[in-house]
Amino acid sequence: MSRLEMILLAISMLSIVFNVFMVVYSRRLLVELLSISEELGDIQQMTTNFANHVQSVYNLEVFYGDETLQSLMDHAKSYDEYLNTFERVYSLTTDIVDVEEENDVDDTANDEEEAKIQN
Repeated sequence: MSRLEMILLAISMLSIVFNVFMVVYSRRLLVELLSISEELGDIQQMTTNFANHVQSVYNLEVFYGDETLQSLMDHAKSYDEYLNTFERVYSLTTDIVDVEEENDVDDTANDEEEAKIQN
């Protein structure tokens, strides 16, 4: 083997190792991003539920007009609105779940059609 072939072989091997590393690293980052997206969506849902609960307690006759509950309700609503700014992030996982659910529905429909055909 000539010196040029050895250099090209070494560069090719380094390139392959680097590309494999980048694929593994990118996959790990995507898994982490999807995990964070799912958790952020859960936090947003919990905040919405909390704000609705405080609203329902505030509307009870016993507590109606209570300034502390009003302040708590306003704070929960503003926090919920702030979390809505991250909707683009947590919608990543809801889109994936929607596609998976559609695939499951399609598979079920196909299975039912096949069963009808066999009968």
